[in-house]
Amino acid sequence: MANIQKINQNNTPVANMKNLLMNKGMQEMFKNALDKNADAFMASIIDVYSSDSYLMHCDAKEVAMVALKAATLKLPINKELGFAYLVAYKDNNANKFVPQMQIGYKGYVQLAMRSGQYKNLNANIIYEGMEIEEDYLSGEIKIIGSKKSDKVIGYFCYFKLNNGFEKIKYMSVEEIRNHAKRFSKTYPKGAWRDNFDSMALKTVTRLLVSKYGPMSTEMQKLEMEEEDIELESRVLENNAAIPFTPEEETVIVDEETGEIISEDIQAPF
Repeated sequence: MANIQKINQNNTPVANMKNLLMNKGMQEMFKNALDKNADAFMASIIDVYSSDSYLMHCDAKEVAMVALKAATLKLPINKELGFAYLVAYKDNNANKFVPQMQIGYKGYVQLAMRSGQYKNLNANIIYEGMEIEEDYLSGEIKIIGSKKSDKVIGYFCYFKLNNGFEKIKYMSVEEIRNHAKRFSKTYPKGAWRDNFDSMALKTVTRLLVSKYGPMSTEMQKLEMEEEDIELESRVLENNAAIPFTPEEETVIVDEETGEIISEDIQAPF
């Protein structure tokens, strides 16, 4: 039997987020990070939060602080831009949804370029009809042939430094998926579902740059955080899955009209 939970329209997740972002202390933190662009960025937080039912299961303050991390990196969080994403994953240990900031391909490239040591940094998609030719001795990779269809078969990243050093890395679609399955808490949800190409390009770029390329200070800090996430994923992979018992269905009812607003959303993981 469903629990009946009465709420006021002013106590919805989106209303709580709006009230939180009106707090002077919160506004000051975003202004310190973005100056005159702070208001527009906070408006984008509300847009992203209100359009993602999983994020609305997260604590509003936790989402705002995750967004602040993107703000300090000067990366917009609008999904369409592909610089950074706010995503929610289910933490079975705490039995709740937890927000996380994920860098997109464009954001990763921007952070790398801030080092000032790249002459060229490019990642792109390999389509059917294009072939990868690798020199086993030198490790050099050449892309030959031309696109014959829209079928994606892989992704590559290439960079050349100001000192002339250059390197390229290629990963097939299957290699990208296997990597994401092993290390990403949100795969195949969130940005992986909505922007697979962007996340794949970010993956191959990150793996190349973190191993062979110079990184900006912001990028080094981000790399350490992502390594911590990957380490945690390995630990979870090597342990038995933690069973999650679905909570009793809760029907949310408008306090004034008695109208049913929504039902609890099933956990995505």
